[in-house]
Amino acid sequence: MSRRRDPVEERADEGVDLYDVATWERRGVLDTVAAGIYRVLVASTRLFVIGLALLILVAIGGLSAITDPQIGALTLLSALPALALTIYVRQSDVTHAEPLSLLVATFLLGVLTANFAAVLNSYTKPLFSGLGFLGTVLFFFLIVGPVEETVKLLAVRLYAYGTDSFEAVVDGAVYGAVAGLGFATIENALYITQGLDAPTAGALGLIGAGGGITAVRALAGPGHVIYSAFAGYYLGLAKFNPNSRGPIIIKGLLIAAFIHATYNATVGIGTGLIGLATGLPQLPSFLVYVLIYDGFFGAILFRKIRRYSHTYRSVHESETAEESAFDVETDEFES
Repeated sequence: MSRRRDPVEERADEGVDLYDVATWERRGVLDTVAAGIYRVLVASTRLFVIGLALLILVAIGGLSAITDPQIGALTLLSALPALALTIYVRQSDVTHAEPLSLLVATFLLGVLTANFAAVLNSYTKPLFSGLGFLGTVLFFFLIVGPVEETVKLLAVRLYAYGTDSFEAVVDGAVYGAVAGLGFATIENALYITQGLDAPTAGALGLIGAGGGITAVRALAGPGHVIYSAFAGYYLGLAKFNPNSRGPIIIKGLLIAAFIHATYNATVGIGTGLIGLATGLPQLPSFLVYVLIYDGFFGAILFRKIRRYSHTYRSVHESETAEESAFDVETDEFES
């Protein structure tokens, strides 16, 4: 959509200089200084957010996944399903492949911004604890879902969103998925760390505890990729529809937060019902529930991406056909 213009600019002839009247560009020292200060402020804000997130990560013990080989190995194993799903989302992008450097940066930002959610969740959870099951459900829908999906979207917005490589709506889904992978990775690391800190019966008990937590977190991880890929897709849509940017971003967050919170609120009940109906132990029942839930919303996500891909190919083929017809007409005219 075209840029909104001042009435003077709309009516003035092209040769009229409207600098500092209805248009502006950098001219002279003061303009250059103002532009430089703005860039510094933006960069400083980003660095402050990243620095604060890093401090929180250190404070809550999130670096254990790096410094402790055992926790690091279990965290890596727990993240493999989410990684596989993220790669699939990336491969579904029919436009240009996203640079590996940007994907890595978004992953790391997803790891860092996740710590904001960890703090907010911890401080607000007691406010709902006195309401029993209803309080838990409200906590998921009012705090966990919205907060966690917002900080994952923040990971994309901090860097990748403003680069030239973010050049298509579907790129938002790719970067959103990568941010979700980063979030899931650090969340898994924290859960595994807490689980291994609990008393265990020697080395075998430690291995058993770590393996059990890793299996559970491996099943939970792909959900984060799906949720944030939804939000990321709408962030991409917002980038190319600036006049409706705010509502589009909010729509994406509402969808992602709802799917996320609904999963949290139903996973225990769903797992139990599957166990009762099939006689399966808890972990296999949990696996079945996750496959059903993530499979349903994953199918909706990939249907959305496929629709974009189909439209992209149709438009591209149409443009190619028009260019070929134009070339033929030009050749006939020249001959």
